Amino acid sequence: MISRILVPMDDSEMAQRALEYALENHPEAEITVLHVVGEPSLMAGAATALALEEDPEEAAEERSEAVFEDARKLAAEYDVEIATDVQMGHPARAILNRADDFDAIVLGSHSGSLVDRLVVGNVAQKVVRQSPIPVIVTR
Repeated sequence: MISRILVPMDDSEMAQRALEYALENHPEAEITVLHVVGEPSLMAGAATALALEEDPEEAAEERSEAVFEDARKLAAEYDVEIATDVQMGHPARAILNRADDFDAIVLGSHSGSLVDRLVVGNVAQKVVRQSPIPVIVTR
């Protein structure tokens, strides 16, 4: 029985689909939406900008709020409350670090631009290969 689900999200359509899948197929599960900020990019812009903030954790929370607001709106359509979590660093690593607290991970097959996928790598692929718990990849 899947009772606790981790749904990593960014602002992509694929991430929205992953949350929809979790809400539709596991209506009784506790769902936590995870947003990872400060991930590497071609010029390390996001990570560098976050590191230069006076309070990086507060800045990470602020940058995550738009993603969480969209996730809360979607969950409200299913009459479900979700938990939220912000992590800093590389997305795949952050997701895998939280995996042991959940029964399953539901994530989109890809997100971001082609350049981001080439530089950072496919997060879904890394999570599927290394996760200690079941992973559901949505399209």
